[in-house]
Amino acid sequence: MPALTPSPHPPAQRSGAVLALLTTAQFLVVLNTSVVNVALPAIGSDLGAGQAVLTWVVGAYVLAFGALLPVGGRLADLFGSRRVFLTGLALFAAGSLAAGIPSGAGPLIAARTVQGVGAAVLSPAALALLLAQSSPGPVRGRALGLWGAATAAGGAAGVLLGGVLTDVVGWWSVFAVSAIGTVPLLLSVPRLVPRDARGRTGRLDLPGALVMTAGLVLLVYGLGARDDGSTTLGMLLPVAGVFLLLNLVSVERRAENPLIPPALLRNRPVVAGNLLMLPLGMVWLGTFFFLPLYQQKVLGYDPWKSGLTQLPLAAALMAASALAGRLRGTLVPGFALLAAGLFWLARLPLDGTFLTDLLGPTVLIGLGLGLAFVPLTALGVTGVDADHVGVAGGLVNTTRQVGGALGLAVLASLAAPAAGTAVAGPATLAHGYRRALVGAAVIAVLAAIGAGAHQRIGTRATTRTSEPIKEKEPS
Repeated sequence: MPALTPSPHPPAQRSGAVLALLTTAQFLVVLNTSVVNVALPAIGSDLGAGQAVLTWVVGAYVLAFGALLPVGGRLADLFGSRRVFLTGLALFAAGSLAAGIPSGAGPLIAARTVQGVGAAVLSPAALALLLAQSSPGPVRGRALGLWGAATAAGGAAGVLLGGVLTDVVGWWSVFAVSAIGTVPLLLSVPRLVPRDARGRTGRLDLPGALVMTAGLVLLVYGLGARDDGSTTLGMLLPVAGVFLLLNLVSVERRAENPLIPPALLRNRPVVAGNLLMLPLGMVWLGTFFFLPLYQQKVLGYDPWKSGLTQLPLAAALMAASALAGRLRGTLVPGFALLAAGLFWLARLPLDGTFLTDLLGPTVLIGLGLGLAFVPLTALGVTGVDADHVGVAGGLVNTTRQVGGALGLAVLASLAAPAAGTAVAGPATLAHGYRRALVGAAVIAVLAAIGAGAHQRIGTRATTRTSEPIKEKEPS
């Protein structure tokens, strides 16, 4: 990432405004992963689109976003975080505006793809700018805590905002809000964010970018495939994706300017952060997938009530993210709280109530997610050279996206009714959801063990390097 020129604004005032700008951008990016879900029936009715087409209204954004994050991060490193951030914002705004124009299912999916590309470009650039604007230590910890809180708030707000806007204004408004929200950000960047240093250019490793993007698309899409008559294809796509990602190693060895710099793969904190972010993504997406299913299909909640009862979880996640930015050593306790909350939630009684069966465990889950997410994000960029912080930030976010797709595939198989079940009633569904949540809890326990092992190794390494070298006594 290129050096930034000094800003004419007072440092404290400027850094606060820049932090608000960057976290708002992250909020909008995450918002668009969930804001459209509630609007899908209305979209299908207005545009005459079936379930397969509606799946792509969601999937086009998620696939483009998740698969292009490392490329977006590398572009920020090569051409300047501010410049790439502005480009991503412009693409995101254009995609949001186009998606809000009811012109057919095809144009809507294309617009959602542009939205996803813009998000993949702006998100790692925003994280790189945030790190550049905050000095290492408590200041950076607080900034990452707010980044995590914005991520949590975006996911929670999407469900409620999508329902309100669809009912009151129309489904197109869920996209128009994102377009409108991006305008003040575009106007503020030239005034608040220092310019990138001149003379910093580079060349993107195009073969590596193509192989990585294709591999991630096949992997994520294949893992998310459902039993819709294309089971064989759904099994082959992840295999093809893994093959391409493994082949990426040989492609990168021949590259003059590799997409994933070798120094990142030799950086122990970066590797640990990505390895541990994978199970966090698995548990995160799995929880938010099965909880509303239990509420609506077993307890009989309507979508509105289901969304409202998830607010304590989101509030706990936001509070824990902000707290984790100010404290050290929250990673293992975070995974432990996450596992405890999931085991508690996995009771899933058929006559459960919010106060006695949902509030307590979901608050624990929210606290655990927040306490683990922030230190893992920090680990993913620890010790990274300034020229590589963009791609490092993109990589750790890609790992969470891939973990989510992998977790949903694994947990959905656990939740599936047994073969031969004629009708999946509430009791059968609840039993499957219990298996899925217990599986998520076990994943969280294994992640806590892995996080503890990483901390012990790091402590021993620090102790060895800090011990004074004793001179030999004279004989």
